[in-house]
Amino acid sequence: MTTIAETTPTLMPWTDSLNTGDARMDETHQEFVDMINTILATPEDEQLPVYKEFLNHTVEHFAQEERWMLATGFSADNCHAEHHATILETMRVVEAHYLDTDKQIITRMAEALAEWFPGHANSMDAGLAAHLKSVGFDSVTETLADPSAIKNVTMSGCGSVSCS
Repeated sequence: MTTIAETTPTLMPWTDSLNTGDARMDETHQEFVDMINTILATPEDEQLPVYKEFLNHTVEHFAQEERWMLATGFSADNCHAEHHATILETMRVVEAHYLDTDKQIITRMAEALAEWFPGHANSMDAGLAAHLKSVGFDSVTETLADPSAIKNVTMSGCGSVSCS
């Protein structure tokens, strides 16, 4: 009789390369990484409540960044926000599949997010952080030092050099 050995998922390390230059954004990102690791360390049959908490955190995490984008001149339909929407749509479907007997799907989603996140943080989020700094936006108080720094032109990019 052959059995398949269970493997412990590899946790996502927090490294300095994930820092964006905005302390509040980095704090939220650290929480995101910590929650991914909590999911990966939780037995699959106990993951659903942890995952629901993570989904709620991610909704607020993305909403926070999108508030900042809108406050500093990004168009509402920029591709950074589109990436957020795609991730959230996928995350919401995961719960239904988990409840419909796929008990490995939350682990697979957490692993996929651990793979996706560094690229997103290093491009789109780092670009957003640089933009916030360039216009004098305080992410703690969510205020601009000089509101006239924001022109009536909206940015349609991703908050990074590339929208890929």
